[in-house]
Amino acid sequence: MYPGIHATERADQAAVVMASSGKALSYREFDARANRLAHLLRSEGLHRGDHYSIFMENHEWYLVACSAGERSGLYYTPANSHLTADEVGYIFENSVSQVVVTSMARLDTVMAALDAAPCVRLCLVADAHGPLPQHPGVRVLALDDALAAFPSTPIDDESTGAPMMYSSGTTGRPKGILKPLSRKPPALAISKFLRDLWLYREGLVYLSPAPLYHSAPQGATALTIRMGGTVVIMEKFDPEQFLALVERYRVTHVQMVPTMFSRLLKLPDEVRHRYDLSSLEVVVHAAAPCPIPVKEQMIAWWGPIIREYYGATEGMGFAACNSEEWLTHKGSVGRPVFGELHILDEMMQECPTGTPGTVWFKTATPFEYFNDPDKTRENTSPDGTMTTVGDVGYVDHDGYLYLTDRATFMIISGGVNIYPQETENLLITHPKVTDAAVFGVPNEDLGEEVKAVVQLSPGIDPGPDVAAELMEFCRANLSLQKCPRSIDFEAELPRTPTGKLFKRLLRDRYWGDRANRIV
Repeated sequence: MYPGIHATERADQAAVVMASSGKALSYREFDARANRLAHLLRSEGLHRGDHYSIFMENHEWYLVACSAGERSGLYYTPANSHLTADEVGYIFENSVSQVVVTSMARLDTVMAALDAAPCVRLCLVADAHGPLPQHPGVRVLALDDALAAFPSTPIDDESTGAPMMYSSGTTGRPKGILKPLSRKPPALAISKFLRDLWLYREGLVYLSPAPLYHSAPQGATALTIRMGGTVVIMEKFDPEQFLALVERYRVTHVQMVPTMFSRLLKLPDEVRHRYDLSSLEVVVHAAAPCPIPVKEQMIAWWGPIIREYYGATEGMGFAACNSEEWLTHKGSVGRPVFGELHILDEMMQECPTGTPGTVWFKTATPFEYFNDPDKTRENTSPDGTMTTVGDVGYVDHDGYLYLTDRATFMIISGGVNIYPQETENLLITHPKVTDAAVFGVPNEDLGEEVKAVVQLSPGIDPGPDVAAELMEFCRANLSLQKCPRSIDFEAELPRTPTGKLFKRLLRDRYWGDRANRIV
């Protein structure tokens, strides 16, 4: 989020635009705000390597709050804005955050969380109005008022800070992912690797449809600002608004998740083709597996501009492919371009080509789980050279990686290992299905059996007839062992706004006291 020379050369250009209101923040304003906040953080005694947190919805101050840390050598933690007070209190405490930047919309949650966060001594509230509540030992101030006394020029000791992201917590408590800080000045910290991979260029227009607390939007928006581009921030994803924004702002680059593709494809044809999307140059997607038919349809609609990557917030390795590569290796997430890939069995032996195993990388970027050495060891090979996040996959003869699922969600039914991702990918292609989750539930004879929980498309009523139709659809396209034995329905499945499915929350309902058998 460091604009560098663009703060003067593009001073009047919009750095940030809020999609719903159209409110823009110029590079001059962006840089001045970030410098003032950096001065404030220094005045509070935060020095290189210290921590603060950002807890707000997609907001005009969000990237500014990140930029202040990036230019002052601090770790900043963008916390999931949908967390409860208990959950965000854990992150404030676990990250040893001394300052919290929030908004009026999230202030009540922050105030309830502060009891669990003894290190926090200052809470800054964007768009504050009226008297603010107070908390013992914590000053709660309006952000604008707090910054007024500080200069808009850079601090004297600028150095590169970084986000300390937290894992999504889909399989347990989220973990802080700590990476070494660069010794370079912020202006020199541009990631040439990502710039070349995603074809970023000066003056691009990047549309951010996902929550800014997630690592992918963090990286993409930071790189856009460093390249002198404009970031258009959607407050939340709406498929038709997305298309309208591409046309209005002549968007060139965007990063998405597969559930967004699915929602776009289910728009009526007259809506899908109402908007001019010809400005799009690169569309990147990741975060969750994309069903093959969904991606085929997206490439047919938008052309071969879609690029996929596989990585983790931990930064242990990276695989990527463009549209042309994917069309000849359908279902792949790409070939390794960063880190050395290994597919290993339970004995840490290499799996044959085409045989699934745990995905490990000889770590490309060093990291550790903050204040959690046990978790760090758990995800590190015995010799210390490789790391994993527990994904399962295989490689083909050309070296392309294919993911099957997380090891924690593998179903063992009658001694057979079943990875449910394939069944989920199929179900979501059915015209009556908006979303689907597949997992194992108790079976007295088999140990586990395959269960599907489905979110139906608008206007489709749940019932035995539609369940039978979906089960027959599975049997017509999958081997019998992968087919659900029963289907339940939910009004909405618990996905994060970044596209990750909280499958554990669904699965645990069926396991009762045995719900914690997998952590």
